[in-house]
Amino acid sequence: MLENIIKYLANNIGSPISSTKISNYLNSNKITVNSNHQTIDNYLNMLEKSFIMYKADRTDIRNKSLLKTLGKYYIADIGIRNIILGFRNIDEGHLLENVVYLELLRRGYRVNIGKSNDYEIDFVAKNFNVIKYYQVTQTLATEEVKEREIRSLESIEDNYEKIILTMDRPFSNDYNGIKVINIIDWLLKNE
Repeated sequence: MLENIIKYLANNIGSPISSTKISNYLNSNKITVNSNHQTIDNYLNMLEKSFIMYKADRTDIRNKSLLKTLGKYYIADIGIRNIILGFRNIDEGHLLENVVYLELLRRGYRVNIGKSNDYEIDFVAKNFNVIKYYQVTQTLATEEVKEREIRSLESIEDNYEKIILTMDRPFSNDYNGIKVINIIDWLLKNE
C-alpha cells in the first residue's frame, strides 16, 4: 500500500490532498482492498517523519487560523518522483511549486498554503515578523492566468509583500504593488 500512496502523492504534487481522497482513489481503482483513512494517515505521517514528503497545511489568511482540510504534499527530491513515475505526466507548474516550497523552507520560512475568501494562495511564508505571499505559475502569457494569479493576491487585505514567481522574463515587474519575478532569478538571489 505504501508504494501506491507514494505514487499517488508523486503524481499529485501541488494538489490539495487528504487521506480520504487517497483512500477513495485506492479503493475505487481496486489498487487496495478496503483501505481506510487512519491507515493512510499513519503512512503519511511516516513519510513526513522520514523527510520523504513535506506537508503544507492550509491557513485562512483572514482569520489567521489553520484549517484542517486539504493540505498539499511536496516531495523532498524531484528525482524520487521521476524514479517512481518516469518523466511522464509532468505538470511543470506543480514541479516549480515544489521547488519554490523547498527553497522557502531552506531560507528558514515556515510555509503554509493559504485561503483568502474563495482564492487559493500558493504559499504563505512566515519568518519571525516577516510574512510573504507567493503565487507560482509557469507563465503569465495569457490574460486568464495573469488575472487569476493577481486576483488571488489582491484578495489579501494586508500590506505584506506579494510576489508572483514565473519562468517568464516579465516586461512589467509590478502590478499594483504585486512583484513579478523570474523563478531562476529568485532562486539565485540570496535573501
